[in-house]
Amino acid sequence: MPERPDSTPPATADDDGQRPASPPQAPPAPGWRGLHPDILKLGLVSFLTDLSSEMIFSVFAIFFTTVAGASSSLLGLIEGLADFSSASLNYLSGWLSDRGGRRKALVVAGYGFSTLAKTILLVSTAITALSLFRVIERLGKSFRGPPRDAWLAAIAPSRRRGYAFGVHKALDKSGAVVGPLVAWALLKWLGETGDAYRLLFWVAVVPAVVSVIVLATVDERSAAPHARESVWQNWRALSPGFKRFLLPGGLFALAYYSLGFLLLKAHDVGFGVAQIVLLYALFNVTCVLAAPAMGRLGDRIGRRRVIVLGYLLHGLLNAWLALAHGKWQMVAAFGVYGLFYAIDEAQSKAYIADLEPERRASAIGIYSFVTGALYLPASLLAGALWSINPAWTFGAAALLSLAAIIVFTSLRRAPE
Repeated sequence: MPERPDSTPPATADDDGQRPASPPQAPPAPGWRGLHPDILKLGLVSFLTDLSSEMIFSVFAIFFTTVAGASSSLLGLIEGLADFSSASLNYLSGWLSDRGGRRKALVVAGYGFSTLAKTILLVSTAITALSLFRVIERLGKSFRGPPRDAWLAAIAPSRRRGYAFGVHKALDKSGAVVGPLVAWALLKWLGETGDAYRLLFWVAVVPAVVSVIVLATVDERSAAPHARESVWQNWRALSPGFKRFLLPGGLFALAYYSLGFLLLKAHDVGFGVAQIVLLYALFNVTCVLAAPAMGRLGDRIGRRRVIVLGYLLHGLLNAWLALAHGKWQMVAAFGVYGLFYAIDEAQSKAYIADLEPERRASAIGIYSFVTGALYLPASLLAGALWSINPAWTFGAAALLSLAAIIVFTSLRRAPE
């Protein structure tokens, strides 16, 4: 396919993540609701990948602890390592992408690696194999994320960038709706047996393979290369506004324990495994419905305000979970968590893309690496507090979310 240069003009952004002025832009390319067709193709790739992954992840915490026999502390360790793994290569892949100006090859490699990692489950479902799969599969996510998000930001005009990221997140999470439903149907049909889980893992590999095939049909969109730029030079070239954002972003990451603990909370209040899969689907449906709207909201009122809203929702949700004991409370909690998730990742990346028009992949990679590295101590802390009292896990997350809001809002007018 012919390569197309990044058509987004270099510009600076204010602390609200919005460009104060930019040259007139061409009308949106033909497509669904004015979105470029390549945005929808990248969304389809994410849909298929999440369909595959979430079939597994929706049952992983319960399978790992109840069928394989692992402890909740080991679950916390593995989930933390998986989160760290999902961010460990982010800066490297972002820097490589900006240095060479290429996106597609790195993205294809990342999706392909995740697909290969899932074949571990086709060979063994012992605790060691499950742990290796969970960590190794996330390495592919780490490698593909920053170049893919920079690729997406280059396609979307700034005035619709939040919406584009929101639609992509909605398509991504649509796979996470269908995946748990397929898992639920299989378990309902075959029963919650070891053989049923193993068949589920086989089925999950198919859409992962298809996603790589679809990705190969998307045109490359290259950016201006920085061929002689070292990692250190790359870091120094990033804006002070972006570097300030790392502080509240990192603080909030400490509040961001694995979703596995929310699933365990649901199990503790009396939901069965098949019902927990449906709760997981509810979380994802809420995210799918809310993500485009939250993206539009960020385009209109500024992404900073939407990011603060996400932090606030997370804090209030965890304060609620510290006290929740009934099933209806958990149903409501999964819905609110879906709304929070619709805001958090997609709009943070859109905000960073506005701040760093020339080194988007590097900036997104650094942010993802910093926050991902902090997910490990966050999950370890959550696991330790859970062993004492589950309410302590949620209470600590609520306090850390409040602290992130205070830091983020206080840094708004910090001098350059």
